[in-house]
Amino acid sequence: MNPVLDFLRARHSTPTMQLGEPAPDRAQLRQLLEAAIRVPDHGKLAPWRLIVMQGADKAAYGERLAQLRALVDPRAAPKQVDKDRQRFNAAPVVVAVVARIEENHPKIPAQEQLLSAGCVACNLLIGSQSSGFGAQWLTGWSCYDREAAKLLGLADNERTIAYIHIGTPREHAPERERPVLEEVISEWKA
Repeated sequence: MNPVLDFLRARHSTPTMQLGEPAPDRAQLRQLLEAAIRVPDHGKLAPWRLIVMQGADKAAYGERLAQLRALVDPRAAPKQVDKDRQRFNAAPVVVAVVARIEENHPKIPAQEQLLSAGCVACNLLIGSQSSGFGAQWLTGWSCYDREAAKLLGLADNERTIAYIHIGTPREHAPERERPVLEEVISEWKA
């Protein structure tokens, strides 16, 4: 019996709309974030950073994204714009995981830096669930838009790779179908 493997085999995301209060308190959130950044990091670059959003700040960010969406896509349906406005309001805490990539680093490929940032996001999901909270990793157009990056104060070499929504599950998260191992595994032989 291995409790860590058992936990990983039961890991799941909780849909953001099912997340509510209570949120992790200040000490719990700090522990989650400290655990999240313990990831493989070739060259000790720390090619990531975290931006925590709570309370009215989440709503303000959503409002700014909605305004930006309407500006850059005047044909966006009002429903789409409102979805952007409301996107960060359900879960009590949202953490933007930002990758800081040195594209021409002499030793560490950009892909390794990006993967390290992805590990931070995954650790945050795992840490949240193992602490009794629910979490969901979401992206969306704002992760790929330079004007949206400016709203978060990101530098030219930074990009949002995930918004991790964290809260307490209000209902049991539905299990989804998972890949069958035999369909995604092969053996290489010489």
